[in-house]
Amino acid sequence: MSERGKPPSEGKWGLPGGAVEVGETIEEAIVREILEETRVTVRPIRLITFLDSIHRDDDGRVRYHYVLFEYLCEYISGEVSPSSDAPNAKWVEYNELDSVDIMPSTKKFILKVLKQENTPT
Repeated sequence: MSERGKPPSEGKWGLPGGAVEVGETIEEAIVREILEETRVTVRPIRLITFLDSIHRDDDGRVRYHYVLFEYLCEYISGEVSPSSDAPNAKWVEYNELDSVDIMPSTKKFILKVLKQENTPT
């Protein structure tokens, strides 16, 4: 997990991510963003889900609207440490999510995915 260094949700902990650069595939962006935020190299395995993240101001106007693509990734290499994109980064066990100031929606998402991944098909 990494601590957000910029709005929205600056100072909150969440899953690493960011904008896709022009000409970059989603999978390339995942690898780059995780490396930039945590210094860890991963390989995207599969898309878990996608969702809208809409942040409004006090008057109800949309300030930010992101479409988030959440991927399951395989760890390849690297020691987790923060970089210029994230003031802090570390591995957080699912049963220790309350040890960081995690965004409630992110915690709910992580627990939902873990439950789905551990449910026999």
